[in-house]
Amino acid sequence: MMKGVTDQTLLLRTLIALFVCTIAVVICYFWVDRPVAFFVERQQINKITIFKWLTFPPPWVQSWSPLVLTLLLGLGALRPLKRCQWTLVVACLSLLVADQFRTSIGDLCGRYWPETWFDHNPSLIGTGTYGFHPFVHGDDIGSFPSGHACRIVGFAAVWWHVYPRCRWLLLIICPPMLISLVAMNYHFVGDDIAGSVLGGIVAAWAVRLGSLSGFHPGLTQRAFQAPETG
Repeated sequence: MMKGVTDQTLLLRTLIALFVCTIAVVICYFWVDRPVAFFVERQQINKITIFKWLTFPPPWVQSWSPLVLTLLLGLGALRPLKRCQWTLVVACLSLLVADQFRTSIGDLCGRYWPETWFDHNPSLIGTGTYGFHPFVHGDDIGSFPSGHACRIVGFAAVWWHVYPRCRWLLLIICPPMLISLVAMNYHFVGDDIAGSVLGGIVAAWAVRLGSLSGFHPGLTQRAFQAPETG
C-alpha cells in the first residue's frame, strides 16, 4: 500500500507521470492516432462483437458504485470494515472522482471523436474533423481523455496498490478492456493513454488518503479507520 512513500514523493511521481503522458499524447496525436483509427475502420475491427462487450463493464461499475458506497458506509457505522471492504470503498470513490475529473479535462481540451457514433457528432472518420478545441464543452467533443480508461484504471489501480498478489488478475482483465476502446474506434490511442494515467494518479492519491485515520465527518473514527490487516 505504497508504504514509506511520502506526499512529496507521490507528488513528484504524479508530475513525472503527467510529463511522460503529455509526451506520449503528443506523439500519438501526430503519428499514431489517425493511422490506427483508419486501420480499425478499414479492417472493420470495430465489427468484432467481443470488443463491444468489453466496453460495458466500466459504466456498470460506475452505476453501482454509489449504492455499494452507501451500503458499506452504513455497515462501517456499525462495525469496523475489513480491509477488503475498505479497499472497495476507496476504489469506488477513486472511480467516481476520476470520471468527474475526466469530464473537467474533457471540457478543457475539447477533442473530437475518432468516429461518428451518436447524434451526428463530428469525427475524424465521419466528417474529417480532427484536433483539440480548448474550452469548448459537450459530448460531441469529449474524446480526450477516455472516460472508460479513467474508470477502469481508477478502480483497478486501487486494488493494484493494496493487494500486490492480485496484480496478475488485473493484468488479465484490464488491458483487453482498454484495447477494446481503440478497437471499437470509441477513442484514439492518446485518449486511452491519458485516461489510464489520470485514473492511475487519482487511484494512487485515493489509496494514500484512504490509508489515513481521523477526519471522517459524522462517522465514528474507529469504524472508518483504514484497516491495517485482514
